[in-house]
Amino acid sequence: MSEVTSTVETPIRNLRKERVGQVVSTKMAKTAVVETVTRVPHAKFGKIIKQIKKFYVHDEESKAQLGDTVRIAETRPLSKLKRWRLVEIVKH
Repeated sequence: MSEVTSTVETPIRNLRKERVGQVVSTKMAKTAVVETVTRVPHAKFGKIIKQIKKFYVHDEESKAQLGDTVRIAETRPLSKLKRWRLVEIVKH
């Protein structure tokens, strides 16, 4: 008798995007607004410009304070605008 062992490969989930930014608003319940700055060259002229983008972040315990530097990660949609969650507070 021979035993047949099947190797079932578990699907590897793609890594979630992570960003580091600064908290600009904490006026909503369990939500913070985080602003990230990305430096990219201009498409035509090549000059380095800043792209500023705001993300609505789920902050369950409302730990983030205004002005904190935080790390956020992509997640499933939590509301109309929230698609990110707070991972850690890098600097108070």
